[in-house]
Amino acid sequence: MKSVWLLVLFLTVWVSPGRAGTLAQFRTVLGDIEVELYDQDKPITVQNFIRYVQSGRYRDMFIHRCDPVFVIQGGGYFVTNRFSTNAVIDAIPTYGQIANEFGVGRRFSNTYGTIAMAKVAGDTNSASSQWFFNLKDNAFLDASDANNLFTVFGRVAAGTNVLNAFRTFKYTGPTNVIVNLGSPLNELPVLTTNVTYSDLIFLDVSLLNVQVQSDSGGGREISWNSVSNRLHHVEFTTSFPPSWQLLISTNGTGNTLRATDTNPVSPARFYRVRVDY
Repeated sequence: MKSVWLLVLFLTVWVSPGRAGTLAQFRTVLGDIEVELYDQDKPITVQNFIRYVQSGRYRDMFIHRCDPVFVIQGGGYFVTNRFSTNAVIDAIPTYGQIANEFGVGRRFSNTYGTIAMAKVAGDTNSASSQWFFNLKDNAFLDASDANNLFTVFGRVAAGTNVLNAFRTFKYTGPTNVIVNLGSPLNELPVLTTNVTYSDLIFLDVSLLNVQVQSDSGGGREISWNSVSNRLHHVEFTTSFPPSWQLLISTNGTGNTLRATDTNPVSPARFYRVRVDY
């Protein structure tokens, strides 16, 4: 059983020396996708993705491309004034292009269930806000030329059933259909052929975020947004190399959970939350 974790130092964010990475949760009307990001192997790419999430630029974003035998793609477009009468589709403002990290750290192939950065054809270092999930093994995207070298920066830890749901989308209706509204929405997945804003497949992306605060009794409260129906382990260490000790284990609810470390003796403790998959 694999665990995904995020570590923090008391009042300070700290990056783990281990291999597991930040957990990103993609919530859709079709279900949730939970993704382990490769923080250490693809640091620029992961931090770029996290920046868009934390800035709110991915808010009201939707899947704008679905090829059921290839990929689903997002990160490019959102709905402005989504719940009003003057809602419109607009491009997500970008922070500019990032360096291609295909050859940085461990090499990850574009296999089924991985997430990779989209980019401009013929321009290796042109990724910005758009990303895609591979719906099948697409090893040709790894080719060493300017049209490929698509950087994989994470993999689905849970939610392949949602990916498989996109593989059932058809080019004819009436439901779960792919429509052509003209470029760049010529492979737009919608829930019905009505093609209203409510038929778009919106994404709510959040990160497993751990915070530590002191309490009035001299202890420390650890809080984090949990993953539903998964076992969470809060652990701590006082030194490195780490010797992890269990503080508490609890089932996730999808809401914020809290645990209290009542030991006031150690002035510096490192904490991690492990999520079992």
